[in-house]
Amino acid sequence: MIPLGHFVILSAVLFCIGLFGVLTQRNAIRFLISVEIILNAANINLVACNRYLAPANAEGQVVSLFVIGVAAAASVVGLILIISVYRQRKSVFLDDFNLLKW
Repeated sequence: MIPLGHFVILSAVLFCIGLFGVLTQRNAIRFLISVEIILNAANINLVACNRYLAPANAEGQVVSLFVIGVAAAASVVGLILIISVYRQRKSVFLDDFNLLKW
């Protein structure tokens, strides 16, 4: 059986990779992928902690399913916004997304 610490380390590494991507990427699609990596790190942490700390309850898995659903909805909305901006500006770089500025 794999110890809990290994899952927490994996989750922390994925979170750091996602955070690095969010802070450094100028491409909007890479930004969305980085956010998804961060949410997947949270899901790994939720499921692993639930498995090791309270295996009789399925609270971690249920919350993880909600996180997956919210992440899917956020990705769809983000991709719709990226596609609409791309049609107008012909660019997917975040520096070009200034439509709401006065």
